[in-house]
Amino acid sequence: MKQTDLARDEQTIQAFMSGAGRPIRTLALLFRGHVWELLGSVFFFTLKHSPTWIIPIVTANIINLVTTGAPNTPAMILWNMAALAVVLVLNIPLNYVHTWLYAKVVRQIECDLRGALVRKLQQLSISYYSRTQSGRLQSKIIRDVEQVQTLSAQIFISVLSILTGLLVSFAVVILRSRTVFLFFVCTVPAAVLLVVLFKNRIQEDNRIFRQEVEETSARVMEMVEMIPVTRAHAQENRETRRMERQLFRVAQKGLRLDMVQTYFGSISWVIFQVFQVLCLGFTAWMAFGGHIGIGDITLYQTYFSSIVGQIANLVALIPIISKGLESVTSIGDVLREQDVEDNRKKPPIPPVEGGLDFEHVEFAYGDSKEPVLRDFSLSVKPGETIAFVGGSGSGKTTLINLAIGFLHPQKGRVCVDGHDLAGVDLTSYRKYLSVVPQQSVLFSGTIRENITYGSRDVSDEALWEVIRATNLEDVIKKLPNGLDTRITEHGSNLSGGQKQRVAIARALVRDPKIIVLDEATSALDVASERKIQDALQTLTKGRTTLIVAHRLSTIRNADRIAVVGEGGLLECGSYEELMEKKGAFYQMQTLQG
Repeated sequence: MKQTDLARDEQTIQAFMSGAGRPIRTLALLFRGHVWELLGSVFFFTLKHSPTWIIPIVTANIINLVTTGAPNTPAMILWNMAALAVVLVLNIPLNYVHTWLYAKVVRQIECDLRGALVRKLQQLSISYYSRTQSGRLQSKIIRDVEQVQTLSAQIFISVLSILTGLLVSFAVVILRSRTVFLFFVCTVPAAVLLVVLFKNRIQEDNRIFRQEVEETSARVMEMVEMIPVTRAHAQENRETRRMERQLFRVAQKGLRLDMVQTYFGSISWVIFQVFQVLCLGFTAWMAFGGHIGIGDITLYQTYFSSIVGQIANLVALIPIISKGLESVTSIGDVLREQDVEDNRKKPPIPPVEGGLDFEHVEFAYGDSKEPVLRDFSLSVKPGETIAFVGGSGSGKTTLINLAIGFLHPQKGRVCVDGHDLAGVDLTSYRKYLSVVPQQSVLFSGTIRENITYGSRDVSDEALWEVIRATNLEDVIKKLPNGLDTRITEHGSNLSGGQKQRVAIARALVRDPKIIVLDEATSALDVASERKIQDALQTLTKGRTTLIVAHRLSTIRNADRIAVVGEGGLLECGSYEELMEKKGAFYQMQTLQG
């Protein structure tokens, strides 16, 4: 039975938790569930790669047979050639099986990494996203996972080839001549010394380069989102220069990394070539003295070239390995993040009626010493409409986020029907909740899919009732494919008011018990707003409604208006009561004119 996606994602996250700070261990843990496929891949690789080691032996045998003039030389030459031909032909099916085994595992790991990242991103708290640029997260899902995939593939292509090549070459040489073997061993310290000298430098440059690429990705996304504002303010040249400076920094960091790698490669190549010349002279001297056969010069020279080449390849792989391990660390930064909304082991909330209680709530954001809310208390009855008003930074949006469960108070409680939100499964609670944010968020699907997002088995009758209520009927009928018209990226083929009406329709079609409207009609013209206000007044009956708004038309019909400021509740009452009181709310309305 195959593992579920959830089980694989949890296993991947656990591998990063167990291997914290140790990317090689983390990588090993990722592959531990695929041991048999990997062992099979190694086995078939060894078989398919055997011609590389057999050719020098066959070549040396034939040269020695010809130079010694043995009586059965023709037959022995044919036997050597036949054996070589067989292993050469077998390379095709063996290589196919080897590649299929390792590639299947590597692609599965790649898929699991992206799946785990996506699942983790869905679990991270809203506060995490407020301090993390989306471009950096995108870079981790795309670039870093690709680097890990490249590293994994190199392990089963290049590293495996290098290790088996070195083992077989040294094994053959030690069986034929221990003297030559001791000479070969002298090349290894030079390679190890090079690795030690350059490893830390390359790792550090890779880390700096990755961070610069992530910063560029974040700035590119920000630039694209800002293009309408940039164009409207004629700041194209300024933005271009700003991005060019960032791109230049990336190029400089990349150039520095390239030059370190080039310098590393050049030195290693020269050292290994010098040793190869020494090998040729050493084996020629031994053949001249009769210690080895003439054909063995070719054998030892070929194997020495192979060893030199394998060590050089290993040295060349260090930058790729460093990039891959750095990307493992980068992915781990997200998968090990503890700032998550963890609903596991929390009981589901009973059917919601809609009562909300803020009990002595205190909340401060992480980068602020002064709390936004302190000792804030307010009770909202089921089905009641409460409008929050106040100056900028007074805590209105914070209250909304506390009611949704995006934030949790440092002191006090937020309760729904008497149940503390900190102790219930918020997923079960949000099934009874609908939110219309100030900035409407639409995805690239049809209008039908956008309206019914998060709602199952919505009948056409219920759907059209909401569409008519939100003044969308005429808009949809004018579109080429009606409800099945696709919305382009960011809803660019709809006006701001139309997008907001789609967002309101999405909230209402869920038939929620609690509705949150955060400046939900701010993008509408007066005529559309009036129609939607009438519709909302009808559709929100019997539902608890929390409104953040500044327009008088939006808040006037609220059952109560809560004036928020100075960290607490300044006053609360109906519109008429607050105007008669001539307190904070009266002054706000007077200033608005």
